[in-house]
Amino acid sequence: MKLLLKIWRQQNASSKGKFVDYPISGIEGDMSFLEMLDVLNQQLIDKGEEPVVFDHDCREGICGTCSLQINGEPHGPDRLITTCQLHMRMFKDGDTIVIEPFRAKAFPVIKDLMVDRSAFDRIQQAGGYISVNTSGNTVDANTIPIEKTKADDAFNAAACIGCGACVAACKNASAMLFTSAKVSQFALLPQGRVEATQRVLSMVRQMDLEGFGNCTNTGACEVECPKGISLENIARMNREYLMASVKG
Repeated sequence: MKLLLKIWRQQNASSKGKFVDYPISGIEGDMSFLEMLDVLNQQLIDKGEEPVVFDHDCREGICGTCSLQINGEPHGPDRLITTCQLHMRMFKDGDTIVIEPFRAKAFPVIKDLMVDRSAFDRIQQAGGYISVNTSGNTVDANTIPIEKTKADDAFNAAACIGCGACVAACKNASAMLFTSAKVSQFALLPQGRVEATQRVLSMVRQMDLEGFGNCTNTGACEVECPKGISLENIARMNREYLMASVKG
């Protein structure tokens, strides 16, 4: 395939960025999107030009670092995948592909397509943990019966990889889906109830301090989430927050 890539180039968060056109050819449909960018970067390096900076790690859809806005969609046109799992067969010969970083005040650009998502880390650090001893004693774990539906919902919420697609998809750059998933995975389990009140208050407070917007109720976050995190988690977090606020 021959493609025209329009890629956002920006030196750092304080500098002005712009789109730069990069024609590329010889792209196979079985290549992943990141492999295509590797090919482009090798060509740029061979010509003595600066390669495009983009974030990646596992390339297995687990780490969540390969966060790119592709033709206006977080992680591109496919569903329930990360950018590293997107294959070039989703595009046609002659296509123009616009590639940008995730856009949010709370995700400042580091360089080119790489953004700083440490705001998510600070939300997690504010309360996304339990103080119960989990040293690996399976006998203790098995002494607490948990409804299968609740266990399943907790596991589904814990599947969030913190990629930030929910933020990028939201016109308010809301982190409600991410935060609610981290709240829900503990709120649904007895081990997480001990600190439930302080957890939701602290995490929502930190989310607001980071500059994320409020939920738009459009549901774009769930649609673009590579792990299919449900909007039900936002409703659960709202209930948890209301109860915690009443308790003081």
